Amino acid sequence: MNLIIDSGNTRVKVALFENNKLIRKEILQDAAAVKQLIQSINPAHVIVSSVNLDAHQIISWVENSKTKIILNAELALPIKVTYKTPHTLGVDRIAAACGAYDMFPKNNCLVIDAGSCITYEIVESGGTYRGGAISPGISMRFNAMHKFTSRLPLLSANNTTPLPMIGDSTDSCMQIGVIHGATEEIKGMISQYESIYTDLKVILCGGDYSLFENRLKPAIFVTPDLVLCGLNRILRYHVEN
Repeated sequence: MNLIIDSGNTRVKVALFENNKLIRKEILQDAAAVKQLIQSINPAHVIVSSVNLDAHQIISWVENSKTKIILNAELALPIKVTYKTPHTLGVDRIAAACGAYDMFPKNNCLVIDAGSCITYEIVESGGTYRGGAISPGISMRFNAMHKFTSRLPLLSANNTTPLPMIGDSTDSCMQIGVIHGATEEIKGMISQYESIYTDLKVILCGGDYSLFENRLKPAIFVTPDLVLCGLNRILRYHVEN
């Protein structure tokens, strides 16, 4: 069993893989719940990716595992990274890139991770990670409109399909602006990357993937657990080598 721990900005995902197969996934909110779950499992191998909790503390809760890995910029990967500032590269972006390479090792891939930020990652065929782009995520856009104006309310996304183009209230105008704006941004980015790379596979993941999957199909592959799969690929790489 491989234990995968992905501590993001707002929540912690804990997953169990048997080889390449995801057999269990839990979404937790605090360190105490993570510790309790970890100590109820006896995995052979474990990897921790964290942008929030202390990764070393998390790894200390795991006992009797043959392999214990913390994902960071110095860790050997199954892909080549040509990013100029690898020490600033988010571990979630690294994991997503490895997940894409595992899915489509012979294709150029664009990963779109719709989370706290919307990130775009290019993984070239053969396994070279080039980088990509970062823009504000959906919650960040709503928060910005509320914070930097005196009268706009704080909203969260309303996943209404289809969403009209003409709002008849402040709330609906904000929903339209954020959701349609982000969708058109993503479509435009896909088009730009397709002008550079032929045979481009586009993979959508992240906590807000459901806001976009029906608005972007059929041009994309929806893989909500891509980061977890990528972390498992990195762990397998170290176990096998």
